[in-house]
Amino acid sequence: MQKVSLLVTTYNSKDNLAATLQSIRIQDYAHIEVVIVDGQSEDGTIDLIREFAAQYPCQNSTAPPSCGQDGSLSVRWVSEPDKGLYDAMNKAWSMCTGDIVAVCNDKLCTPDTVTKLVRAIIRGGDGCIGAHADLIYVEGEHIVRTWHMGEGTLESGWMPGHPTLFLKREIYERYGTYDTSYRCAADYEFMVRFLKDKENRLAYVPEVLIAMFYGGTSNAGLRNYLVSFREGYLALKKNGIKFPLLITLKRTLRVLRQFR
Repeated sequence: MQKVSLLVTTYNSKDNLAATLQSIRIQDYAHIEVVIVDGQSEDGTIDLIREFAAQYPCQNSTAPPSCGQDGSLSVRWVSEPDKGLYDAMNKAWSMCTGDIVAVCNDKLCTPDTVTKLVRAIIRGGDGCIGAHADLIYVEGEHIVRTWHMGEGTLESGWMPGHPTLFLKREIYERYGTYDTSYRCAADYEFMVRFLKDKENRLAYVPEVLIAMFYGGTSNAGLRNYLVSFREGYLALKKNGIKFPLLITLKRTLRVLRQFR
């Protein structure tokens, strides 16, 4: 069984983190490594992390890779200042040891979410580098957006939902990690980087498997969205994709259709 590393980054967001960790706790997949990077929170988040980690055999960044090999969930964590979300995500990546890696800052909707995405990767064959699924954006119990990802191409304005994305470790090793010069769209630039290589295929699970907490870096207000729009355009241009402005407009229209 392949080890799955779930990368959790947090800063003064205790309630959301509690929901994330609880959704991980109930997963039926037997070989999960949780890597938590906290930006030195002051709202009780660190106590929550300590309580969670104490229940499992691997509790810090120096724990050996063999931790969790008996099928139990394992935890590595650190709390220290960072330079923002994408720096924290890169730090979590540097700490992880999994064969399959996913950023997990939201809620896994079902106990078999990890199982379904891993199974999709395996069924995808040698050319399949990862898997993604549908997601919802939530404020409490209210669904703000429903994102049915489907399948498509970058040129059509399509993109996988980064919060649902499970990738083979080799993709990070081959294409690098998140570019911290981006404020809102480093995740999009990262996906453009490996999806422009047409030989890389993603498996798609047509189910809502992730509930994303609304108000994240790219959707917290009009100003951030405008920054995200500009950075999305720059990400396409940087990676040599033709007609970056047209593609960015198409992507925006896809986003607008999700609201209800």
